[in-house]
Amino acid sequence: MSRRANDARLLMIPVDRAAAEPLHRQVCESLRQSILEGKLSPGARLPSSRALASDLGVSRNTVLLAFEQLLAEGYLSARVGSGTQVARNLPVELLGNRDPASPATFNGAGRQLSKRSERFTQVPFVTRRLWGAVRPFQAGLPALDHFPARTWATLASKRLRRRTSDSLSYHDPRGWPDLRSAIAEHLAVARGVDCEPDQVLVTAGTQQALDLCSRVLLDPGDVAWIEEPGYTGARAALTASGARVLPIPVDTEGLQVGHAEVAAESPRLIYVTPTHQFPTGVTMSLARRLELLRLAERSQSWILEDDYDSEFRFEGSPVTALQGLDRNGRVLYMGSFSKTLAPSLRLGFLVLPPDLLDAVLAARVVMDHQSPTFEQAVLADFLREGHFARHVRRMRKLYRQRRDVLVGELDKHLAGLVEVEATDTGVHLVARLPRGINDRALARAAVEQGLEVEALSSYHMHAPERGGLVLGYGAFTDEQLVSAAERLAAIFDQPGVLSRERAVPA
Repeated sequence: MSRRANDARLLMIPVDRAAAEPLHRQVCESLRQSILEGKLSPGARLPSSRALASDLGVSRNTVLLAFEQLLAEGYLSARVGSGTQVARNLPVELLGNRDPASPATFNGAGRQLSKRSERFTQVPFVTRRLWGAVRPFQAGLPALDHFPARTWATLASKRLRRRTSDSLSYHDPRGWPDLRSAIAEHLAVARGVDCEPDQVLVTAGTQQALDLCSRVLLDPGDVAWIEEPGYTGARAALTASGARVLPIPVDTEGLQVGHAEVAAESPRLIYVTPTHQFPTGVTMSLARRLELLRLAERSQSWILEDDYDSEFRFEGSPVTALQGLDRNGRVLYMGSFSKTLAPSLRLGFLVLPPDLLDAVLAARVVMDHQSPTFEQAVLADFLREGHFARHVRRMRKLYRQRRDVLVGELDKHLAGLVEVEATDTGVHLVARLPRGINDRALARAAVEQGLEVEALSSYHMHAPERGGLVLGYGAFTDEQLVSAAERLAAIFDQPGVLSRERAVPA
C-alpha cells in the first residue's frame, strides 16, 4: 500500500478522554472528516481495528463501534480477506471541497423562510435568556430552593409502583382526568373561576396556552390588544400568528378600556393580566373589569386572562378572576404551575368556554397531543392531598419577607435614584428611574456584573416617558438579595450609566 495519506495510522486522530462525547464517536467523526477532506481517498485501506486501537490507546471495541457506524453510513466498505476500505463510490461533490486548514463556512443567504418564521424574531422575547444559571434579579422564578422535593418524591414513588401499561400509553389530550378535576376545584375556591373539569385543558405552561389561543382565534391581519407595558411572551405569540398587535396603555386601574375604544380598532382578541398586571403590578379595578367585559360582548372579542401569580397575595384574599364575572363566555382563563412550583414541570392550564374546546383541542393534538402523563398524575395527588395549598401558604410568607428585604436594601443604597413600586402580590417589583435615564444601558451594565436585570422599556412597544428596572426576588435568599442590591448600587456609580438618553423599545 502506498505511504501517501491513505493510511489512517498516519492521520492525527485526537482522543479526549475528558470530553463528554464518547470515544467511539470521536474516532468516528475524525475518520469521517478525513474522508470528506480528501485525507483518506476512495479505496484507501484502513488499519485493522486491533492496530488502530493500539495506536490510539483505546479499546478495540471503541474502534469497532466507529467502523460499524461509518459502514452503516456508507463511508466505508468491508470484505472478507480485504479488510476495511474507504468506499469507492462516494459522490465526488462530497470530497475535497474544503480547505483542511480552514474551518467550514456556510452562507445561508437566499434561503426562504415562511412569513410566520420571520415574525418569530420580531419581538425581544425570543432572545431573552430564560435558561442556564439563575442569577439575581431574574424575574418570573419561584423559590426553587423551597421546592417540596421530599413530598413530590414520595408521591412520584407511589405513582410508579401503581403504574400500568395503560398509564404509560397515550391519554386524553385535555389532560389527566384527576388533574383537571383538581384544578377546577382549586380555581373555584381560590380564584372564583366558574368551570367544569371538561373545560380545563392541561398545557405545557402559559406559553403553549398563548400559542394555542393565537392559532385558533386569530387570522393574519386580525387586531389584538395587549397591555402597554406588557408581557413580551404574549406579544411574541400574537405577532407570530400574524395579528396586528396594538398596545393599550395601563394606568393605576389597569387597561385603559375607554382610551382603547377611542384610539384603536375593535379587537379580535384582548390579552390582559387583571389581577396583577405584568410588569407594573397594578390590579384592574372592578369598574374596568365590567367595562372590559361589556366591550368584549359588544365587539364579539375574546379576552385572554393570564392569571400568572395571583396565589401570592400578601394582604387579604386574592382578587376574584375576571373569568368569574363573565356571563357571556368571552373569557379564556390561563394559569401555570411554573410560578407556584417550578418552570421545569412544564404544566399549566387553560379554561375554555365550552364552544371553543373542540377547536383548541384539535390544535393541541396537532401540536404535541398531550403533556407528560406521569407528572400530571403526581401533580393531581399533590393538589388533592392538600400539599399545594400548604405550599402556597408557606410561599406567601417567604415572598413577603424577600420583598421586604429587597425594598429595604434598595431604600438603603438607592434612595433618591429609584422609586420602588412594590405591590402586595407576586415575586417581582419595579424600580422606576428618573425621566430620561436609559434603563437599557443600566440593564446591560448589570448583566456584565452577573445580575439578571430587565429594563422596563423592553416591555413597551413605544418608548415610555420614564424607564425602570424589573427586579425579581422570589428565587433568591435574603443574603443573595442583600449582596445583589449592593452590586446593583455600585453600577449606578459607573461613568455614563446614568446618561439621560431614552431607550427605544424593539
